[in-house]
Amino acid sequence: MTTAGSHLAGNYHPLPIRLVAGSGAWVRDAEDTAYLDLLAGYSALNFGHGHPALLAAAHAQLDRLTLTSRAFDHDLLEPFADALSGLLSPLLPADLVLPMNTGAEAVETAVKAARKWGQEVKGVPAEQATIVVAAGNFHGRTTTIISFSTDEDARAGFGPYTPGFRVVPYGDAAALAEAVDATTVAVLLEPIQGEAGVIIPPAGYLAAARAVCDEHGALLILDEVQSGLGRTGTTLACELVGVRPDLVTLGKALGGGILPVSAVVGRREVLGVLTPGTHGSTFGGNPLACAVGLAVIDLLATGQYQDRARTLGTHLSGRLDALVAEGLLAGSRSVGLWAGIDVPADRGTGRALSERLLERRVLVKDTHGHTVRLAPPLTISQDDLDWGLDRLTDALR
Repeated sequence: MTTAGSHLAGNYHPLPIRLVAGSGAWVRDAEDTAYLDLLAGYSALNFGHGHPALLAAAHAQLDRLTLTSRAFDHDLLEPFADALSGLLSPLLPADLVLPMNTGAEAVETAVKAARKWGQEVKGVPAEQATIVVAAGNFHGRTTTIISFSTDEDARAGFGPYTPGFRVVPYGDAAALAEAVDATTVAVLLEPIQGEAGVIIPPAGYLAAARAVCDEHGALLILDEVQSGLGRTGTTLACELVGVRPDLVTLGKALGGGILPVSAVVGRREVLGVLTPGTHGSTFGGNPLACAVGLAVIDLLATGQYQDRARTLGTHLSGRLDALVAEGLLAGSRSVGLWAGIDVPADRGTGRALSERLLERRVLVKDTHGHTVRLAPPLTISQDDLDWGLDRLTDALR
C-alpha cells in the first residue's frame, strides 16, 4: 500500500490489506488472517495460488535455465509453441505462436502484425491502415492502447494519441459494419468485456463481426487475455459461440500466477510478416516462462478446469440471480466462473461493497463506480464459493 512518505508510485488504490501468503483460493495477511480470493489476479490465478504442478514446473526449471534471450534457442521454446498450437488448433488457425510477457504486449504485437500484414499482404497504402475497436474496451495501458480507450481515467493526459483506430459501440453489429472499409486491416474485440464489468455481447455479435471481416478481407483479432484459458467454462470464450478468429491474444493465466507469460496465436500469413528485427522481446518465451506455460497447457488439456468453471458457474449464476430478484443487486452478468454485479445506488458504490467484503474476509475488486467483478480461481470448492457468496449477501444487506 502506498502511504505518506512512501517511495512507491501511487498508480493504484488498493484495498487496505497487505498479503504475505496464498494457497488455492485463500490468501493470508501479515497477521495470519485468511481471506477468500474472489478476484484471482484478474484471472491470472485461474489455477489458484501455488498450484503444485505449476510450482513443480517452476522449481525444476529454476535449477536448469531461466533466461537466454531470443538471441539463442532453448529446449522448451518449440515444445511450448507446439503445445499451445495443439491446444488451440480446434478453435482457430493456430499456425504460429509468438510468445511475449504481458497481455498488453500481446495486444501491441497483434496490432503491429495486423498493420504490417495489411500493408504487405492486403495492400493497404502505407500509413493508411485502420483498426476497428469497441467502446468500453480494456486491452492494456500502453500509449498505443490507451489511444483507443474510452476510459478517461486511463486515457486523459497521455496525448498525443496514436492514430488509426475507429471506436464503435460494443455489441452494435451495424455500427461495426459501418466502420469497416477498404483501409481496415483488423477488428479487435474482447469476446466478453472484462474490465467494463463482464459485459456479454448480444447473440450473433461475434459472428457478425466475423462475417464483416470476411467480406472486407480484414482480420478478426480476439483479446482473450482475461476471458481465455478456462475462465468461461471453455478454453476460449469464442468457443461459446463457435467463432474462429484470425489471431487471439493470451496472457494472465498462461503464466499460472507465477510470472508474466503472454502470446499471440494465429494465422501463419499474418504472424509471418514479423521477421527478424521487426519485433522482439528479451524475456518473451524465456525458459522459465515456457516451463510454466507448458504446465498450464497440460492442466487445460485435461478439460477438468473448463468443466469446473461450467458447473460452478451455473451455481454462481443462480445465486446472483436470487440476489437480483431480492433487490440486493441491480443486475448481474455471468459466464463460467466470471461475473459482474451491479450495486444498487442505495447500497453504496462498488468500492464501498469491496471494503465491506474485506471486513468479512472476502477479496473482490470494483470497476466503473457501482460494479464489482467476481473471478474466483477455477480450483475453488463449492463450499468456499458459497461461503464467499453468503458474505456477499450479508454485505449487501
